[in-house]
Amino acid sequence: MDSFQYSKIPYPLLILVFLSFIRFTCGTRNLLSLYQPPPMGLTYHNGALLEGELKISILWYGQFSPAQKSIIVDFLQSINSVNKMGSLKTPTVSKWWQTIQTYLTKAGKKETRLVLSDQFKDENCSFGKNIKKSQISELANLNSRKGELTLVLTAQDVIVEGFCMSNCGYHGSGQGKKSVFIWVGNSVTQCPGQCAWPFHQPIYGPRDKPLGAPNGDVGTDGMVVNIASLLAGVVTNPYGNGYYQGPAEAPLEAASACAGLYGRGAYPGYAGELLVDTISGASYNAHGTNGRKYLLPGLFDPNKSACSTIV
Repeated sequence: MDSFQYSKIPYPLLILVFLSFIRFTCGTRNLLSLYQPPPMGLTYHNGALLEGELKISILWYGQFSPAQKSIIVDFLQSINSVNKMGSLKTPTVSKWWQTIQTYLTKAGKKETRLVLSDQFKDENCSFGKNIKKSQISELANLNSRKGELTLVLTAQDVIVEGFCMSNCGYHGSGQGKKSVFIWVGNSVTQCPGQCAWPFHQPIYGPRDKPLGAPNGDVGTDGMVVNIASLLAGVVTNPYGNGYYQGPAEAPLEAASACAGLYGRGAYPGYAGELLVDTISGASYNAHGTNGRKYLLPGLFDPNKSACSTIV
């Protein structure tokens, strides 16, 4: 078998090759250090935003336990909660939401105030347990009112077209763009490595130990992450002509532009430096009402033209 033998290269020539390599490497490093990537930004396309009071109704499609419902309801109620006299530990969910309010004020709009209005149950799954995307919008329209946001949440045994394969949830608008909706599914039995990371090992990448779910429920805590991301997107880009970057058919929005970032120092496969519950060992980055803790996604900060996290 032939092999490369350094002994066959004259020593002076070997030194010359080595020095040339050093010069090439240093030159490449200098060129890279001079290159500064263009600043990232989400462009406002002058469309309507969800400003002012925004009523939210929830459709629980399938079986959800009272504990699972309270995790999600407490999160929604934490968004506009006022930290009176320091009653809540910091950082808070409402502080996280302040970045989204920045988008509204920059566009000359009123800040958004979320109000939980109604909750509906469809425990027997009237459309079945294997549903198409078009049926999600039908479910939303059946339970929506003009100017409201409907949150369609599907249980862990409900299969939705495209779930896991192309998305963990999405937002859209109803007929005539009079209402908007968000759909998120519980992924714990279908694809936790895709839609409940970092509370479950990812399907691809480092096989590190997953983080502890702050409320002890991998599927529901994963749903909160996706609900939070889509809330940020639907308020700032409800009809496809608000704030986004890239093509309108596949836009990067306030949260999706910073996917996978939860704390300082985050990088692909690593959620970043987070707070840790001393009793349960669970990881989180925000405090909510009723003693809740949550892990919330990083958001693109329009004032900094960069992704930011609250811890």
